[in-house]
Amino acid sequence: MRIGPHAISPNLILAPMAGVTDKPFRILCKKMGAGLCVSEMTISDPRFWRTSKSVHRMDHSDEPSPISVQIAGTDPAQLAEAARFNVEHGAQIIDINMGCPAKKVCNVLAGSALMRDEKLVAAILSATVKAVDVPVTLKIRTGWSPDSRNALTIARIAEDCGIQSLAVHGRTREDFYTGAAEYDTIAAVKQAVRIPVVANGDITDPLKAKYVLEYTKADAVMIGRAAQGRPWIFRQIQHYLDTGELLPEPSVAFIAETLLSHLLHLHEFYGEPQGVRIARKHLGWYSAEQDNAVEFRARVNKAETASEQTAITKDYFSDLMA
Repeated sequence: MRIGPHAISPNLILAPMAGVTDKPFRILCKKMGAGLCVSEMTISDPRFWRTSKSVHRMDHSDEPSPISVQIAGTDPAQLAEAARFNVEHGAQIIDINMGCPAKKVCNVLAGSALMRDEKLVAAILSATVKAVDVPVTLKIRTGWSPDSRNALTIARIAEDCGIQSLAVHGRTREDFYTGAAEYDTIAAVKQAVRIPVVANGDITDPLKAKYVLEYTKADAVMIGRAAQGRPWIFRQIQHYLDTGELLPEPSVAFIAETLLSHLLHLHEFYGEPQGVRIARKHLGWYSAEQDNAVEFRARVNKAETASEQTAITKDYFSDLMA
């Protein structure tokens, strides 16, 4: 698929996840086969652009192209200005968040809460598209609640406003992440618009990715939580789509090598103690399916320095490989 001038190949996309899809993780997932990695959400309010958190989120140096940055907010003019600001700082694609179900986002009528106000959706999309010369994409849910699935209407508005790709998570806002994602709405959206459509929700393995692509006729799939601690999922999916064969699960040695490289990048990117703190959730995800994971997490989460965190991790995986 293409988003403006950018070829997205393979058609496997890392979903934007707050606190997860930072630059170290995006670069890793690109190396593991993702065709596009969307940044974690950045706020459109300019008062927060110079904070330490925002500075890190807007750091795209040495990041493989295309660079997609997600912005969130409720004011069309503010979102337009945020889009311009991020393009000036390296964004090659601007993604607008209308899919986040988090209360702190929806309580200020941003994220998926915007789907309740279709006129405001149109105003935001039009203003943002007009503000920048790079492609603008949109991420939505199927609707606000099971009784008000309006993804089809939003999709047509998006196409009319010049949005160049649309990602649809197969749940409503009220669903959060509970229950199973449904793909009928995504299939209907794909039939209704000419722009590329990306299917998102519960895509956890190669077989599910193939099923969703075939069922919805979507142009790509977007993977979120299933990539946490498993960045190699993109390589596994692509191999299966290309050959029909399932790759074996990675060896403990490969997992250890991948994790230690990820740790090093986190420590270098954030420094101490922030890098150590942020790494803890990744350590939990990588080790979740390994032996003695609970004991390992209890120990490694007490580490206060990068060297101690790394040493404990090396010792744990060395024991697993013994």
